[in-house]
Amino acid sequence: MSYTEHRRAILRLGLPLIGGHLAQYAIGLTDTIMIGWYGVPELAALTLAGSFFFTVFLFGSGFAWAIMPMVARYAAQEDEVLVRRATRMALWLSILYFFVTLPLFWFSGPLLRGMGQTPEVAALAQTYLRIASIGLLPALGVMVFKNYLAGLEHTRVVLWITLAAAGANALANYALIFGNWGAPELGISGAAIASVTVHVISLVLVAAYALIKLPEHELMVRFWRPDWEMFAQVFHLGWPIGLTTLAEVALFAATAVLMGWLGTIPLAAHGVALQISTAAFMVQLGLSNAATVRAGNALGRGDLEHMLRGARVVAVLGAVAAALTVTVFVALPETLMSLFVDPHDPQRDAIIATGRGLLLMAALFQVVDATQVIHIGLLRGLQDTRVPMIMAGIAYWGIGMPCAWAFGIGLGWGGEGIWFGLVVGLAAAAGLLMWRFWMHSPAILTRQTAAT
Repeated sequence: MSYTEHRRAILRLGLPLIGGHLAQYAIGLTDTIMIGWYGVPELAALTLAGSFFFTVFLFGSGFAWAIMPMVARYAAQEDEVLVRRATRMALWLSILYFFVTLPLFWFSGPLLRGMGQTPEVAALAQTYLRIASIGLLPALGVMVFKNYLAGLEHTRVVLWITLAAAGANALANYALIFGNWGAPELGISGAAIASVTVHVISLVLVAAYALIKLPEHELMVRFWRPDWEMFAQVFHLGWPIGLTTLAEVALFAATAVLMGWLGTIPLAAHGVALQISTAAFMVQLGLSNAATVRAGNALGRGDLEHMLRGARVVAVLGAVAAALTVTVFVALPETLMSLFVDPHDPQRDAIIATGRGLLLMAALFQVVDATQVIHIGLLRGLQDTRVPMIMAGIAYWGIGMPCAWAFGIGLGWGGEGIWFGLVVGLAAAAGLLMWRFWMHSPAILTRQTAAT
């Protein structure tokens, strides 16, 4: 394929994935906005509970992420049996993970109080988490089916289902949180019920599509039958992915703690700037997913040149998207910040002024963040996850977090110093992962191909 053909293929695959990630982001944003309208204690509890749920969910999603490159590889080899085996065992692992982690949600109140949270916020968060925990199982199931479909390049349906879920979530929240349209006013419990409902609906839709449109894979035929060999393969590929994702998310959570040491206004500005930069990151994550699928296809065919050409194209696309984001962040920081701050808030000007500096730092890390997430995607396509996990862990926690503390707290640079530490950590991850891919991918591809 020519570079132009690669670009078209990546955009055809990646744009629906980007849209799906942005729709998923909108779901979380809607929850935050509506609960924020309902009450401050409930908003604090939702922020805490959402982070708790998201952390557990992300680690368990590693098994779902694992099958994207596996399915892409097996599809390139036209091996429908291996596609079925990998997808089934990812579902098995997701179900087992759900039952193992369920007690964490049920007894989350004492855990949160032990972390220094107030009894009121911890109790509200536990109320939310006990209901929301039921939704973990369908949420993980949705992730498995989405990655199965993405590996087969059925990405448009993933976009439409996620958009439908975002709409349903907004309607359910409006009804159940505030008691509209004859529904009971349930507050934070209503938000949890809405989330569970949306996860269930999403699972029904995505599973129905997979079973009806792709009957040749027979995903549910003799589902109860164990396949320990494939179970082990999905597990060994998936847990490093989950741990890598968790390490990055935990890094940003830890920086929120550091920002909290600086005061309420820096912490509020951090939250808004993080929301804005997360929306931009969804574009890079979609391109990373496309890179995973394309690299997995190349692995299935044993085609090194195809893989390297595709990698160059997706890296350039990521750089272009990052450049556009940087331009917007530098040119319109106050406009972006004002979208998330109540115009009547007496601290609005201070929050925006602080956030302006944070967005300039966010502009710096857009480029390095794009580079590291795209190369993680490429390496996952080659089913290389353990070494990247170690590299990311060193970069995030061995370099990024100490630098964030040193610049922000130790040297007294404040919030901008903390975010500059993030830039340094992400730059280290980008450098290590680029080196891993461009220097070692030929050997990895040869080794993986020989192992089949």
